[in-house]
Amino acid sequence: MLCQRTLAGVARTSGIGLHSGSEVHLGLHPAPADSGIRFRRSDLRPARDIPARADRVAGTRLCTTLGSGDQQVATVEHLLAALAGLGIDNAVVEVSAAEVPIMDGSAAPFVELIRQAGIVEQPAAKRCLRVLREVAVTDGDKSAAFVPFEGFHVSFTIAFEQPVFRGRAARFERDLSRAAFSAELSAARTFGFVHEVEYLRAGGLARGGSFDNAVLVDDYRILNPEGLRFQDEFVRHKALDAVGDLYLLGYNLVGAFRAVKSGHTLNHAAVSRLLATPDAWEVVTFSDAETAPLSFERAAGAAPL
Repeated sequence: MLCQRTLAGVARTSGIGLHSGSEVHLGLHPAPADSGIRFRRSDLRPARDIPARADRVAGTRLCTTLGSGDQQVATVEHLLAALAGLGIDNAVVEVSAAEVPIMDGSAAPFVELIRQAGIVEQPAAKRCLRVLREVAVTDGDKSAAFVPFEGFHVSFTIAFEQPVFRGRAARFERDLSRAAFSAELSAARTFGFVHEVEYLRAGGLARGGSFDNAVLVDDYRILNPEGLRFQDEFVRHKALDAVGDLYLLGYNLVGAFRAVKSGHTLNHAAVSRLLATPDAWEVVTFSDAETAPLSFERAAGAAPL
């Protein structure tokens, strides 16, 4: 059967918080079957777990934030994308501050951290959410929709007027059903305009933003000396964000996600709309991993959890 997966051991790292500019320590820990992804603030007493679920979204401005009150954890989307892409069902994410470290602005460092910990299968069937009929949300010329698809397909379109985006692919479309996340999306970095960064810093945000963890542009140029990792890195990163936001469904998705000019707020609205439409989806398991519509990187073995 297609089994649930967790980490074989503990992996730790540290990095800068995008908004605080302070050092944040992060640890990934194994978790029992059927426990899901949970965030834990190690700097708070008492610490309480925050489930990575859509009903725990506390904010979507600039990033996705989970929790309530002083138990919030921000900028969870890149790490969640890595966990989704590698098929990790159960894990405890321990952080020492109110945000996940930004690392290099992509999900690639988290993919490597998960690989460092190791991946093991658990003696329980992996539960996936299968889309049965289309569910869509719109906001003006922006849209996000789930449609049936026997696999995991992502289509994302961006539209920016600035000349720096001209001549670059504005659409990313891939079937990510077969372990394609690491190669296709994980290394795409977040991006922002220099004038926006200056404005955010004036408001006490983006203090940790730099060329080390974001692609910075003005109206005409990419300012990072090394340039882009992909010719279409801008739209790839938007698709990466969406993969992370979609994991707040609580399951890997069997279906397609189609978005135009979407962001964290509309992604969350689409996830919430789907969950609130119970006849549009079902939770499924697969008795044969070889014929299941999703596959992930090979695990190390069976976990005693």
